Amino acid sequence: MLRKDKIIAGFAIAVLALMAYLWFGPGGAQSAPDIHFKTIDGQNISLKALRGKPVLINFWATSCPGCIKEMPQLIALYHQLHPQGLEIIGVAMQDDRPDYVKEMVKRKKIPYPIAIDTQGEAVAAFGNVQLTPTSFLIDPSGEIIKQKIGEMDMPRLHKQIAALLASAKNKS
Repeated sequence: MLRKDKIIAGFAIAVLALMAYLWFGPGGAQSAPDIHFKTIDGQNISLKALRGKPVLINFWATSCPGCIKEMPQLIALYHQLHPQGLEIIGVAMQDDRPDYVKEMVKRKKIPYPIAIDTQGEAVAAFGNVQLTPTSFLIDPSGEIIKQKIGEMDMPRLHKQIAALLASAKNKS
């Protein structure tokens, strides 16, 4: 093999190994960062203040086809489970223009809060998110119980959140 082919093959193996680690890696929960989001409509949301509810943090970009494809499913999930306690926060990436984000929110009729990570603070707090979509499911106690790079398996996610909601309801 040529040197260039070896480099490409090595890179491909490294990417596959990283994806396998993220998919099958240790399932141990870690605490969600104690950060605040400023939404496009000026609302301040503290992640710590949402304790007691399951929270889905979804990092996305207006230029991301996978993000746009899963938006209708996230909107449906929010409409179905928000009345029971689910919170979703969409976080537009640092490079997204605020006017593009606001236009997409309006056009797609996104009902959940959207923040723009203008300083990259949320990206850093969640382990230097690089790819979109990337989502984090946080349980009511504030532990990250799932991280997913790429589009989510919505039926599985729905079941997982429904179980969290039922568990939280039984504890209260």
